[in-house]
Amino acid sequence: VQLQASGGGLVQAGGSLRLSCAASGRTISTSHMGWFRQTPGKEREFVAGISWGSRLIYYADSVKGRFTISRDNARNTVYLQMNSLKLEDTAVYYCARKSLTAPAGARLVNEYDYWGQGTQVTVSS
Repeated sequence: VQLQASGGGLVQAGGSLRLSCAASGRTISTSHMGWFRQTPGKEREFVAGISWGSRLIYYADSVKGRFTISRDNARNTVYLQMNSLKLEDTAVYYCARKSLTAPAGARLVNEYDYWGQGTQVTVSS
């Protein structure tokens, strides 16, 4: 499966962006998906995860209440709505598919096996 993240850009603090992750080559409608982010010199960190049927949705504490993960299985796409953006949200954002052997609620990088190329989000003051 190939994952293509898009929707990043430059936004002022307090603003909003919506990221999309479009899958091709294979359906992700039965896959648990996640969003991660990474800044230079830091490890990639978990942001949000969603089960295939959207019954399990969970977030990193740092984005809870501001970000919303969702999916449209008919479009083979996962979204990340980011509101009330802060300077510290600046990062490259990646979408990924959870490995079939990883547990529900997976948050570790090595629990995801397919990754998109990333989209840059820059929050300015």
